[in-house]
Parts: sequence; structure tokens; C-alpha cells
Amino acid sequence: MSLFQDKYDVIVVGGGHAGCEASASAANMGMKTLLITMSLQNIAQMSCNPAMGGIAKGQIVREIDALGGYSAIVSDNSAIQFKMLNMSKGPAMWSPRCQSDRMRFAEFWRMMLENTPNLDFYQEMVSGLIFEGDEIRGVRTNLGIEIYSKTVILTNGTFLNGLIHIGEKQFGGGRAGESASYGITEDLVKIGFESGRMKTGTPPRVDGRSLDYSKMEEQPGDKNPQKFSYLNVTKPLVDQRSCYMTYTSNEVHDLLREGFDRSPMFNGRIKSIGPRYCPSIEDKINRFADKERHQIFVEPEGWNTVEVYVNGFSTSLPEDVQFRALRSVAGFENVKFFRPGYAIEYDYFPPTQLKHTLETKLIKGLYFAGQINGTTGYEEAAAQGLMAGINAALEVQGKEPFILKRDEAYIGVLIDDLITKGTEEPYRMFTSRAEYRTLLRQDNADFRLTEKSFNIGLASTERMKRMEYKKTASENFVQFFRETSVKTEEANPILESKGSDLMKQPDKMFKVFSRPQLADEDILKFKKVQEYINTNNLDKEIIDQAIIQVKYSGYIEKEKNNADKINRLEDIIIPENFDYDKVKSMSFEGREKMKKIRPRTISQASRISGVAPSDISILLIFMGR
Repeated sequence: MSLFQDKYDVIVVGGGHAGCEASASAANMGMKTLLITMSLQNIAQMSCNPAMGGIAKGQIVREIDALGGYSAIVSDNSAIQFKMLNMSKGPAMWSPRCQSDRMRFAEFWRMMLENTPNLDFYQEMVSGLIFEGDEIRGVRTNLGIEIYSKTVILTNGTFLNGLIHIGEKQFGGGRAGESASYGITEDLVKIGFESGRMKTGTPPRVDGRSLDYSKMEEQPGDKNPQKFSYLNVTKPLVDQRSCYMTYTSNEVHDLLREGFDRSPMFNGRIKSIGPRYCPSIEDKINRFADKERHQIFVEPEGWNTVEVYVNGFSTSLPEDVQFRALRSVAGFENVKFFRPGYAIEYDYFPPTQLKHTLETKLIKGLYFAGQINGTTGYEEAAAQGLMAGINAALEVQGKEPFILKRDEAYIGVLIDDLITKGTEEPYRMFTSRAEYRTLLRQDNADFRLTEKSFNIGLASTERMKRMEYKKTASENFVQFFRETSVKTEEANPILESKGSDLMKQPDKMFKVFSRPQLADEDILKFKKVQEYINTNNLDKEIIDQAIIQVKYSGYIEKEKNNADKINRLEDIIIPENFDYDKVKSMSFEGREKMKKIRPRTISQASRISGVAPSDISILLIFMGR
């Protein structure tokens, strides 16, 4: 008798951040779902730094939450510190970030998944895929067990033929202490997929009891910390743990250089490309030789552990070189290692082989999410997992796919960048990648996405009601600003203190408060504003939302108009089987790129590298537009 007699709707391979969100979303949409992972004890493991969010990444976590994913709730329940980054800039740049308790994070994810209906678990290595023509039929495990499913989502992280490097030593592994996964790459390449290799790295973990924090700069959390989730399931932190900052020096750099001849990065053993924006320490001192020092962030791994993550010291140098160099960093003179840093090479599949749904173009029902698509970062992986799970569920239900546009979510930017432009180095999200970042703020992700998710059966009724209340309350507050006048004698002292022109006659609050010189706290000084807030019992989230709508209304409207113009091209669908070879007047490069990417819309076609504006004009004419 087989262990698995029934056919699943969705099988998710891999229990990292992408796999967890994929499993949760598919199961919550009513799909009979199976999560297969090599180690159930390591579900949602934070393989690298113990933190969630950050610049652009924090926006993604809030979007996942607005859509009904779990990452924000887990982060809030396992946070040890919270910060809103970039508060000196405009709200488009504000980015939430939390330090996490690594063990609690994984534990809470496991508990949430175990309490999710429709979700089964199985611990084993998937070593092959079962195809029937150009459709997926299931997976095959190392024990030879065949498990059948209507759809399969691969979220293999760094495990596909993973190879760990520490100095001259190298050995197979998906991460420290865990074996690599073999067989899947070979099956995919055999049927026509293109694969490549990427590299990432991680720093040493050390014993916090051996550090001298008096020689470092303390990095505390916010005085009034917020949280990630829009739901009221947790309260903001009261107690927080501090991080610390120290620096490398010329002495540290010299000690590191002594090991360069033994470094797999420099002696040719590592040939794949690592993340440009999170380089190893040896790469930093080699590329930026004029810099006398680099920042080292000392991050605690949890509430009750002494283990510390040495952020900024990612390395694949020999362990003895790592140790000597780190002991020359201020505060690390007596450091004890828990484990050395290492680099890891792994297989990925260029994401131009995917549709916007993250389904592969070659095989129906097969989806890729996370580092298999060439991305780096927990948040980017979780977002892809969520979207793959949603679209696998919709595919099984025979419904229209769920695709987010670039003006609707950072998640939309992420996926569109991947499948349209591809990536030859680990892709990381930045605010600069989003042309509509004033629209895609972290504060309004629920306004942008919750109703969309509710309509496909993922976001809960509770989420929808909370969003509707917040939206109505903030819109009413904005309307109050539009309708209520402020007198000169109340406004002018505040305007004068801010160096803003004085009012000559009473004016509407909306116009006065849109002045760039006025900060949020200045607006809250006005008596009528305070009375409105107290009468309507408004919380900080609603107040902040309304003030942003007032102060940045001009920028928001301008971006909406720009997005509307571009979205007209999003509405022009290119037929799936369109024959580009018939468009003789198109440039050769443009034609070849479009044949490879198979863009879904004219707008997507215009974003393909190598496609000229003239190619788009010719295509529009050919299509009768």
C-alpha cells in the first residue's frame, strides 16, 4: 500500500520562506496541499541574518500581509527589535525592519502551518519530477515513492546541487549541516530548461559572551516601535534588544588579504556570480581598496541565546584567516566562533522561462518560486511563494490568474523584472527599481491589495473589514481637512517657526498642511485637528495615512496619472502564439528577444532589454493599433 494514495491539488517542494508562503496560500484557498521538505525541523529557517524587512523589503512584507500571507504575523510574534528606516526621507522611502528571534521565528511558522487546514507534511528529499507530455503529474522521492498532484511548486532555495566553500575545503550541502538536493536540475534540463549557477555567502556566527560591547556603537530600536501586520493579532514591542556597530580597519584588511590566495573567490574555484549589493568582506576590500574601514553590524540571534550574527563579514576565506581577522575588529579581540562563514554555489533557472503567474512556459502546472529564480532575500522568496501558491490554486480551480502590475505592488515589480529582464546575478529588491514608489508605500499596502486578495478567496473577512474601516476613517479625516478652515492667528506662529510664508487670511487646512515645511507633529498642534482625532478615537495608523494623503497629494496624483498612461499599453494583449518572424521591419535583436520572452502585453514588451521604441511602434502597427 502506498503512503500517498490520494492525488494532491498542490505539492510544494522545499520548506523555506517561499515554500512556507506557497503552502499556506494554496491551503488557505481550499487546495489539498502537501509540503515536502528534507527536514521538518528546519522549516522557515533563517539561513542568513536574523531579520525581516528593510529598504523595499519591508514594503514587500507588508504587501504579503495585506494579501493574507503569514510572514508579517510571524515576524511580529518573533521580533526582538523594530525600526522604521529612512524616516528622514519621504513616506515612499519609509521601510519597516525587525530583528528576529531565529528559533522563535521558525517555531512560529511551524505552528501556523500545522494549524492551517488542508495542509499535509512529509519529510524526504524530492529527487525527480513526473511529467506527462508538457504537463506536470507529481514528484518522485529518494525512496522511490511517487506522489501525484495537479500542480507542483519548486522552492528549493540554495539546495539544488549545493556546494559549500570554506577556503580550500568544499563539500556538498544546501546550508550548514544539511545535505544538498540532487536530481531535480537534471530532470528539468533533460526536458529543455536552461539552468545556471549562482553564489551567496554568510558570515561567521560567534559567542556574544566573548564580545566587548563597550567598544561598539549601540543601535537601539525605535522608541515607539510599530509592527508589520495590519491585523491586531500582536501588540508592538515593549522591550527590545539592541544591535551594535563596529568597524574593520586596515589591519583587518591586511590580515584578510593574506588569505586571498586560498580564497575560492580569487583562485577560480567559485565561478558563479554573487549578490552585488551584499558582497563578501574579501570582495569589499578588493573592490573598494581605498576604503579604510567597513561597517560591521553585531546582531543578536534571539532573546535567550548568546549566538550573534556578524552582519557585514560574509566570507568564504579559510576559517583560520576569518578568525585572525575578526579578532582584530574592535570589540572582537577575544571572540569565540560558533561556526565560520562560508559561500555556497547552487543551481538556478533563469526566470525568463516563467509566465507572470510564475508557472513555467515549458510545463503546465509547474511553478518556480524563490532562489530557484535567481533572487536573494527572505522577503523576495516569500513574495514569490505566496504568488505561486495563489496561482497554482487558481489554476486548479479553473479561474483567471492573479497578476499584480508594477503600479500595484513591489511584488508586481519583482516578478515583472524577473520574467521580463531576467537576472544573471542574485536579484534584490530596492525602492529605486519601482517607478511608482510613491504609490507603493508600506503604509497603504492594505488599501492596494487586500480587496484583490479577498476577491480570490485568500484574505479573510476580518482583514477586509479592518481595511475598509481604516480606509473610510482616513478618507473622512482627509475630507475634514478639505472642508475645515484654519485661522491666521493659530497658523502663523507655527508657519513662522518653520520659515514658511505667513497666511494673510483664513484658508482650508488641506492647502495649508500641504506646505512642505510643516511636519506631522506641526499639523497635530492645531486645536481642531486634536478635537477631531479625540472625538473619532483615531489611531496612529489612520492619522499617519490621512496626513500622508494631504502632504503628498500632488506627488501621488502625478504618479497615478503616469501609471494610467502606461497601463493603457498593459491592456493591449499580445496573442500567446504571435509570430514575430512575420514582423520583418522589426530589429533583429528586438524580434529575437520577444521570441524568447514571449511578452504578455505591449507594456511588458517595451521593458525588455534590447527592444527599441521603434520595435514597439512597428509591433503596434502590425497588430492594427
